[in-house]
Amino acid sequence: MSGATGARVVKQIVKMTVPAGQAAPSPPVGPRLGQMGVNIMAFCKDFNAATAAYRPGLPLTTKIVAYTDRTCTFTTRSPPVSSLLLAVAGVAKGSSSPGMAAVPVGKVTLKQVYAIAGIKVQDVHLAHVPMRSMCKSIMGTARSCGLAVVR
Repeated sequence: MSGATGARVVKQIVKMTVPAGQAAPSPPVGPRLGQMGVNIMAFCKDFNAATAAYRPGLPLTTKIVAYTDRTCTFTTRSPPVSSLLLAVAGVAKGSSSPGMAAVPVGKVTLKQVYAIAGIKVQDVHLAHVPMRSMCKSIMGTARSCGLAVVR
């Protein structure tokens, strides 16, 4: 078949974590997109414009679909739970040995856990997960980051 139908053919799909509003042609974005033959500057400009509403530097999971005509599309998901928890707790880095340390590195309340669950449930791939299950999962992630969950 020839390309007369006008449909674009997918060349490659890649998932990567890109900081919101800070996509640049430097590693890791530039080399990954360069391998796919995508216009790197166009992606960076479009991504930074689309993520301008987020806090700069917030890591976003991004799915990039490259096509054979050297164009690409991307979709972003909400930030990872661990980065949201650390931001809410006001901690720069989680514990190096969670569960072992006598003192947690920070605290999060159940209300904050519920708010994070509300953000994560908006993702299409997590829309079917009940809120209670999502909160339990987030509380487990908090413990693995060395954060204490308090009432």
